[in-house]
Parts: sequence; structure tokens; C-alpha cells
Amino acid sequence: MKKHLLLIMILWSGIKSEPIQLIVRADDIGSFHAANIACIESFRNGVVRTVEVMVPCPWFNEAAELLRRNPGLDVGVHLTLTSEWEYVKWRPITPVTSFVDALGNFMPLTSQAEGYPQGSGFLQSGYDLTEVENELRAQIEIALKEIPQVSHLTAHMGTATCMPDLKAVVTKLASEYELPLELPVEPRRFRPWTKPSTAEEKIDAMVKGLQQLKPGLALFVEHPAKNWPEMAMVGHLRSWDIALDRDGVTRAFTDKRVLEVIQARGIQLMSYKQVLEKYSQAAADTP
Repeated sequence: MKKHLLLIMILWSGIKSEPIQLIVRADDIGSFHAANIACIESFRNGVVRTVEVMVPCPWFNEAAELLRRNPGLDVGVHLTLTSEWEYVKWRPITPVTSFVDALGNFMPLTSQAEGYPQGSGFLQSGYDLTEVENELRAQIEIALKEIPQVSHLTAHMGTATCMPDLKAVVTKLASEYELPLELPVEPRRFRPWTKPSTAEEKIDAMVKGLQQLKPGLALFVEHPAKNWPEMAMVGHLRSWDIALDRDGVTRAFTDKRVLEVIQARGIQLMSYKQVLEKYSQAAADTP
């Protein structure tokens, strides 16, 4: 019995000593000026430590400049094969014929969905893997040229990795450019809200979620933006509340109450790069 109690105490001690670590990842920098400014603000004044940049998007040049001015902000290349918004589109940066619409834009969806016009799904396009590889390679090379602190790859809307043949291409590129596609450890998903909500509701939910966050590594992925006129007509058939929703994300990411909970609980805000380096060093130290 004494041995049993001692083992429980040792295990409990180990649990208590494990830090609470949280990666807050801001996706889609480069998509809009309003997103660029919100992502940088969420880093400088808030909780974001990693952003995902979309190279083919219209505001990439500004995003790259802002990221060069903020070298402490970790960056992933958000490999882009879709353009989801109704009135704002982006297109490949390489010659592509197999997975674009009649105007040469990326298709809006990963896979055809009910309510959308036929020809909206990337997976139904008859995509050519060589064209996919050429496009993703170009996105990676431009990001590496323009942004010094690129550390990893991710997939916008999950499209670039959603099928075995696509993931094989991305895995090949990840190896070639030494930009990991996946973290060496699977973090828990931290998701304090799961549906559209006001800024105040988001802040309250984030405070509550952080108060309950358990030791170990967690990941929170969201999309900061500003509720500026630029964003007013950004939407798609399923939602036209994007500007308000993403402005609420920005406000939650920079709210004083959120920052106070993080400090009070000793939550460590981590970047992808820090996690990658931590496990790389641990592997190097293992005999």
C-alpha cells in the first residue's frame, strides 16, 4: 500500500510540474490588409506566436514586409490551392490549367459541396500532380526569399494534404526544403468557441478556457482581422459575418483579461519553431 501511494505521489508530482504550453496560431496573413495588421497586432500586443502566410494572395507583399520588421514572429507557409471567398479571389503564381476555374482562379472548396455551383471543388477538378508540385514549390521559394523566419509548412483549408497523393507531394517538399509539415508531438486542440459569437463572448470564452487549460501542449488556430470596410463584403455562401467574427478574434487575442490569465497561470506561449527546436534538441541529447 505504501509503495502504491508513493507511486501515485510521484506521478502526481510529475503532472503538476509539467508546464502549460499553448501555441496560438494566426492563419491567413497575406489575404487582406486587415488580416495583416491584425496578425501583427495579435503578436505585438497579444498571444500569437506563429502566423501562416498565403503567398498567392493580394496582400502578400505587405505581409512579407511586416514579417521582416517582426523577426520574433514565427512563420509557416500556408500552402494554398483554394480561394474560398465570393468576391475576392486569388490564383496560382505558376501556369496552371488543371485546378482553376474559367477565370483562372483557384476553386473555392476542397471538395464539391451542396449549394455550390458545379466545378467548385478542387478534388473534382482533375488536378495534375506535377502542376500541384510546381505551384507549391513556387510558393515555398517565394516565402523563403522574402521572409527570413519561415520554419514550417501548413495547408490552407487542409487541401494540400487531404489526399495521399497530395500529402506525398507536400511531404517531399517538406523534406527537400527542411520545413516540417507536422510537429513532432501532437498537441491537444484548444477551441474555446466553436460557432460565430460576439467579441465579448469570445473574450469570456477564452478566459474561461485558459483558466481550465491543463498541463501539456495545446494548439489554438484562428483568423484575426480588423472590421474595416475592406472586409465588409468578404464572405461566402455559408457566412457573411466574416469581418465581425474575425475582428472579435483579434480583440480576444489582445484583451487584457486574457493576458492576465496567461500570466497568472504561468501559461507558456509557444511558437511552432520553439516546439520544433525543443524536440530537435531533446533528440540530439538522447544517447
